[in-house]
Amino acid sequence: MEKIDNLDRQILEIIMRNARIPSKDVAIKCGVSRAAIHQRIQRMIDMGVIIGSGYHVNPKTLGYRTCTYIGVKLEKGSMYKDVVPELEKIPEVVECHFTTGPYTMLCKLYARDNEHLMELLNDKIQEIHGVTATETLISLEQSMNREIPIKKKEDK
Repeated sequence: MEKIDNLDRQILEIIMRNARIPSKDVAIKCGVSRAAIHQRIQRMIDMGVIIGSGYHVNPKTLGYRTCTYIGVKLEKGSMYKDVVPELEKIPEVVECHFTTGPYTMLCKLYARDNEHLMELLNDKIQEIHGVTATETLISLEQSMNREIPIKKKEDK
């Protein structure tokens, strides 16, 4: 895998704060041409450093007022690969992680309210073959949401 240099890191810091910033503004801040910015960003996409782009939507504005983390226990950990496709059929499930610790999986989902959450748990998640138990943790407030910091090589 190719390495990223300090200019790449500087570009990442800027575009992580504002993905819609014009390339010309990034170029000015970095002291390079707009073409160099485009080339660098495309190279980082090709390398898998930048893995997505788009807009973040506030779930509350769409009526999803309850953010929940569900610890899921499976009969066997190896059932994970069969359970994930079933969870993908539930649009309210937005993240799923195969974990160590007390749960086989940890999922994040959004529900409209407690009644909707109960429906998702009882009628969908707990009905998936292999799921033996769930534990629900409701998020009362998101206090932080950020990307991993970008450090220059000499900052290690």
